[in-house]
Amino acid sequence: MVRKAAYSKPVARRSVQKRAHKRISRIDPNHAFGYALSSAAIARTQTKHRVRYDGSYVKIGYPWGDVPKTMGVCTDVVIRSYRRLGIDLQQEVHKDISNDFYAYPNLAKWGLNKPDPNIDHRRVYNLQAFFKRHKAELPRSKNPRDYKPGDLVTWMVGPDFPHIGVVVNQRSPSDPNRLMISHNIGAGPVIEDILFRFPMTGHYRYTRAHQKVNPALYFAKTSPPASVLRRQKQNQLSDAQLLAASQYLNATKQPAVDRQAKAPAKAASKSPSRIYLARVDSALITSGNSDLDSAAVQALLKR
Repeated sequence: MVRKAAYSKPVARRSVQKRAHKRISRIDPNHAFGYALSSAAIARTQTKHRVRYDGSYVKIGYPWGDVPKTMGVCTDVVIRSYRRLGIDLQQEVHKDISNDFYAYPNLAKWGLNKPDPNIDHRRVYNLQAFFKRHKAELPRSKNPRDYKPGDLVTWMVGPDFPHIGVVVNQRSPSDPNRLMISHNIGAGPVIEDILFRFPMTGHYRYTRAHQKVNPALYFAKTSPPASVLRRQKQNQLSDAQLLAASQYLNATKQPAVDRQAKAPAKAASKSPSRIYLARVDSALITSGNSDLDSAAVQALLKR
């Protein structure tokens, strides 16, 4: 018996066309920030006014203080570029250096014993310490591809001449893999192919995320150098000197009639120099501050 073959009735299928989903690449905020900083650094080279290379000390406001726009050095290119993005390195550096003054280099020629918001942020050495303390330091590499737009690079141009510049999104004519630098080394802000021209001392990438970094969580507070400790110890009064000063102060509290009667006639008209015991006790005993100038006290003790 021959069975009939069963044929299924063909069904018209609808062709379902899948929608092409547009692939949106994830935006890297650091990448976007770097390009924005690069554009700001390029704009520094396109100003209509001439910028004279001048790193002299100028008293400026705080925060957001700036030297006259017609003057500046290499650090001012970096500072002014960041300010176009809403970051004031003057304020950021001053806050950190106030919390840990001795974590920053203090050259003898600067003659500083406390933070100075007029000049601290305009020094390359201070910016290097600031970026390192905020975890913005990157490895120094000989591969030009490792340097992205918005990166900061420092060099040692001379024996004692540090320099800093901003990597911008403009490629070198001689090597397409190498980006150029916006900097000011004497002729005003310019863009040049100097990435590997001088000995490199630092490579940094400081973004908005690094503003939130608290250096106190990563670095212990730096103790003063030996020279400062030695000077503080020299100015510090011993217990015997404090006792003698207290006895002297108690003696000066006698009635004026008794003092005049005991004092010689020639010296009766002279009033003794006053040293307030509260100042000595509170400054040296309570707070342990050894910066008090004790020259006046010691001079009286030698009488």
